[in-house]
Amino acid sequence: MENDYFAHESAVIDDGCNIEKGVKIWHFSHIMSNCTLGENCNIGQNVVVSPEVVLGKNVKVQNNVSIYTGVTCADDVFLGPSMVFTNVTNPRSAINRKGQYAKTHVGKGATIGANSTIVCGHDIGEFAFIGAGAVVTKNILPYALVVGNPSKQIGWMSEYGQRLKFDKNNLATCIESGDKYELKDGRVMKL
Repeated sequence: MENDYFAHESAVIDDGCNIEKGVKIWHFSHIMSNCTLGENCNIGQNVVVSPEVVLGKNVKVQNNVSIYTGVTCADDVFLGPSMVFTNVTNPRSAINRKGQYAKTHVGKGATIGANSTIVCGHDIGEFAFIGAGAVVTKNILPYALVVGNPSKQIGWMSEYGQRLKFDKNNLATCIESGDKYELKDGRVMKL
């Protein structure tokens, strides 16, 4: 049976992967056993997808990204160039901690910027925006905009990827999409 996905001839795809239709896997990437790549994912050059990783539909993985066991990404996630996930909080070369992998979930529509590090065991909320080079050491709220090392929240983002500016009534409108949002009890909700 012919594949419903594209893989460059230099890509390595281990047995037991679930790769759905429309996926593109580019140069020198390694897709390891028992992982799932949802429809229309794009896996850039020199990417490692470790065993049991789950990527939803339309996940964009840029070049030089490492996605380790314990990570799941919902639909429409963007993983910027050279960002990395970890899966052990206290690694040592001489100590095997494979049974201690911590889980990380990235919510629908979230963006993780270039050269960011996501320390394992911390979830990224839907439509959150992690700035380039940030080091995430705690859970990130949906729609949050975070930057720095360690990352700190500096604002809120729309589903369209625009910074939200809330008025005195805690309401904001995305200039480009026209979508409306409300800030209530320290969380953003799309109206």
